[in-house]
Amino acid sequence: MMGFFDKLFSSKQQDFILKSPVKGQAVPLSEVSDPTFGEGILGQGVAIKPSADRVCAPCDAVVEMMFDTAHAVSLKAENGAEVLIHVGLETVSLKGEHFKALVKSGDHVTAGQPLIEYERKALEEKGFDTIIPVVICNTDSFEHVTAVTGEVNEGDEILKIGQKK
Repeated sequence: MMGFFDKLFSSKQQDFILKSPVKGQAVPLSEVSDPTFGEGILGQGVAIKPSADRVCAPCDAVVEMMFDTAHAVSLKAENGAEVLIHVGLETVSLKGEHFKALVKSGDHVTAGQPLIEYERKALEEKGFDTIIPVVICNTDSFEHVTAVTGEVNEGDEILKIGQKK
């Protein structure tokens, strides 16, 4: 275990940790069927097959943009990471039906604070894929973005982001 002085004088900075915004199964981004996410076009990250109906802040951040339809939110983390959380695939077509934004653009949020509530079962019944990509849109600004996969509870570690380049 690293002591206080070791941390204070260590030349290696700790990775920035992003926590799971929702309970479910974390899987590699490559498992997302939409190529915009699955092929990493928007950046590196992880995806979560949700088993809950709300999305929480994965870290302390500023809400850069809460989409009018509340199906997605863009955050600017304290370390400069631009985090996009997209609830389901093609869900923008619902024009906000089954989604409720709990914060607005410009809000400061803390890790674990609820951002979006949505009706997962209603989305599934309408045939939507409810997978939730969590993407670091400015991946190139960081040393690395490493996903943690497997069963996750809200607040569990899902991404390790290396220091800025």
